[in-house]
Amino acid sequence: MIDYEKRAMIEAEDKYTFRQSSQISSQTGLIGYLRADMDTDGNGFFSSWNDYRKDLKTDEFKQEFDEVINSLREEGDILHNRKDLAYYCYTNPQSKMPTEQDYYGVRVDTDKYTYLLRLNPNKGEYNLYCYCYVKDWLNGHMKDAAKGIRFINSHYKELFRIPDGGKIKIHLAWNEDQVRTCRYIDDYHVEVGDNLYHICEFAERMEQNGHTYEPVRTELPEQCYSILPGSGEIIVVKRNEKGYYNPHIPAASKEQAREIVDEYNGKLGVTRAQEEAMRTGSMFGFHVPGADPKNYDKDGKPLPPKDRGDAR
Repeated sequence: MIDYEKRAMIEAEDKYTFRQSSQISSQTGLIGYLRADMDTDGNGFFSSWNDYRKDLKTDEFKQEFDEVINSLREEGDILHNRKDLAYYCYTNPQSKMPTEQDYYGVRVDTDKYTYLLRLNPNKGEYNLYCYCYVKDWLNGHMKDAAKGIRFINSHYKELFRIPDGGKIKIHLAWNEDQVRTCRYIDDYHVEVGDNLYHICEFAERMEQNGHTYEPVRTELPEQCYSILPGSGEIIVVKRNEKGYYNPHIPAASKEQAREIVDEYNGKLGVTRAQEEAMRTGSMFGFHVPGADPKNYDKDGKPLPPKDRGDAR
């Protein structure tokens, strides 16, 4: 039997379970992807394969891929049927993709290859997309991309950085705004929307046309864990929703509840500042200043106005 490691994906990996540009697909060693649904009764497995790099689809890869998928389809594992898939998703909240509703992510690693599984437990949807990569290529690209995307002016002065997959807002000279998703290519090249630029070329074009641009900060997660004041219960709060949900996670004390919340939020990439902003918004509305994470320090403590950048 094939040996592999299986874990919940982290947020930085989520984007690699969707179609990429040809530039990124080549750099990351994308071999192709498998798409499957489990039929109306949840017990089928109707799949189709889409090639990307046929030269990388070796006999060794094909044999290993079959073994990995067949292993994951064994009784009790995540692809056995839709019931088992849903059980995994709902009992592993750290695997939920924070920016993609209804999707959960699992990473499977062997010696040479990485399989990124995007799971959807809902009937009537494709339940699986499995993107297959050369592991070293993918890891190398992600390590470089973790440095972020640089935006500079035409004199090479760095203006700001955004994470790979982040967005910028372009203010056009004729008073129109455009929001574009950006992808890291290398330290000197970036995809802005569907276009590839050298970072200096992008800066020069913006300046020549009288456009300006700024980062779009994704300030709040879709949901996070927190602690109910007073009772110390663990709760789930969702962005732009008043109130909270009870996930029925037991904790013997407030200290243990805090440890659990920190662990779950850490896996979701949620900071203490974001948690406090989400909890405040769930109680008082997301229009209040307390629902803005910039008003808290890294430990979730409120900042005085002079430290928030809004002192008058």
